[in-house]
Amino acid sequence: MIQSVRQTYNKAFSPEQYRAFLAKIEADLPGQLDFRVAETPVFVPKVLTDKLLDACDHIVDVITRDDFKSLTEKAIPAGQRVPNEDTHTQFMAVDFAVCHNELGEPTPQLIELQGFPSLYGFQPYLASLFRSLYPIPDNLSHLFTVSTNADYLEKLRQLLVGDYNPEEVILLEIYPEKQKTRIDFVLTERYTGVGPVCLTKIRKEGRSLYYEKDGRQIQIKRIYNRLIFDDLQNFPDLKTDFQLTDDVDVEWVGHPNWFFRISKYTLPLLKSPYIPTSYYLSDLTDYPTDLENYVLKPLFSFAGSGVKLNIAQADLDAIPADQRDGYLLQRKVKYEPVIQSPDGLVKCEIRMLFIWPKADPKPTLITNLSRLSRGEMIGVNFNKNKDWVGGSVCFFEK
Repeated sequence: MIQSVRQTYNKAFSPEQYRAFLAKIEADLPGQLDFRVAETPVFVPKVLTDKLLDACDHIVDVITRDDFKSLTEKAIPAGQRVPNEDTHTQFMAVDFAVCHNELGEPTPQLIELQGFPSLYGFQPYLASLFRSLYPIPDNLSHLFTVSTNADYLEKLRQLLVGDYNPEEVILLEIYPEKQKTRIDFVLTERYTGVGPVCLTKIRKEGRSLYYEKDGRQIQIKRIYNRLIFDDLQNFPDLKTDFQLTDDVDVEWVGHPNWFFRISKYTLPLLKSPYIPTSYYLSDLTDYPTDLENYVLKPLFSFAGSGVKLNIAQADLDAIPADQRDGYLLQRKVKYEPVIQSPDGLVKCEIRMLFIWPKADPKPTLITNLSRLSRGEMIGVNFNKNKDWVGGSVCFFEK
C-alpha cells in the first residue's frame, strides 16, 4: 500500500528467491512449516496505521471497563468455565480487513478479536527473514512499543516465564506435534525455554500437575494455554488425567475463559467508524431491512466454522428460540484488493497483537501478523492453489 516500497519490492522479487525463502525456513526449522507463507509482507502507510491504532484504542477502552466481566458472563459456554480466572487476559489479537472508505482511502474494518495467543513466536522470525532477503526500508517496522526483536522476545519471555524456571512452564496443546502452528511452538521454546506439552501427557495428583521430561517428573507451575475447547471436541473419546475445567494449582498465562470473553461475543459492545454494526440475534425483534448486507456467525464456533455469508429472513426465523442466543448478526465487510502482486491485486487482513502483563492497567500493542487472500474469505479453504496468499507480516510506517 506504500507504492514506492511496493514497486521496489516487486522489482526485486522472483519465484527463485521465494523458493530460497522457503528453503531457509526448512533449513532453520525442518518439517515444521505446515501453512502457506505469502510471497510478500504488507507495507502499511501512516494514514492506515493511525486508523488502526485509533480502532484499537476504542477496543481497549471497552475491555478495560470495570463492568466488562459482568457484560461477558454469558460468553462462556456451559461446561467450559475454567476455575481461578484472573482479572484480565494476557493476550489479545484483533483482526481488521483492509477496505476503502467513501473517499477511496484505505481504512480498517474489524472482523474479529480474541483474548488468546496467536503466532507470537513466529512473527519476529518471519519479519527478520523478509528483511534479510528483500529491500525493506529501515523506517518501517513490524513492532510497536519496542525497537528490536531482542526487546520483543525479552517481553515475551518475561510474560510466559515470570519468576519460574522455564521447565516449570508449559505450552499446553493437544498433539502439538501435529498442529499446523507447530512452527510457532518450536520457536517459542527456542526463544523462551517454554516447550509444548500434550494434554494427554499431563498427570494430576491432587491439585498439582506434572509432566515428564528427560525421565524426570516436573511439577507444572504455569500454563501458556494454546488449547481451545473447540479442538477438544474433535477427540470425543479422549481420556486424560487432567481436564481443562479441573480446579488445579497452576497459574494461567492466558486463562481459557478469556478466549470466550474477548471474542465475537464482544462485538456488539463496540461502537466505532472502524467497527461494523453487530447484534446478538436474541436481542432482535425486527431484522435490519438490508439483510443482504449482513453475515450470520455462530458465537461458539471458531476458525470460520458455521459462518453464513448470504442470509434471508427465513434463515433467521428457522433458528429455534432457545438457540438464538448463540448467534451474531454482523454487517458485512468488503475487503478491498490493495496489495499489488505480479498479476493483479490481493486482499489482506491485519491482526494486531497485544500483550497484557498481569500488573499492567491495560494491554500493550507489540507486533502483528497479516493474511493475504484472493478468495471470497480469508482462509486456507478459499485460497487453494493460489499464489501471493497466506500468512505474512506487516511493516508499518510510523
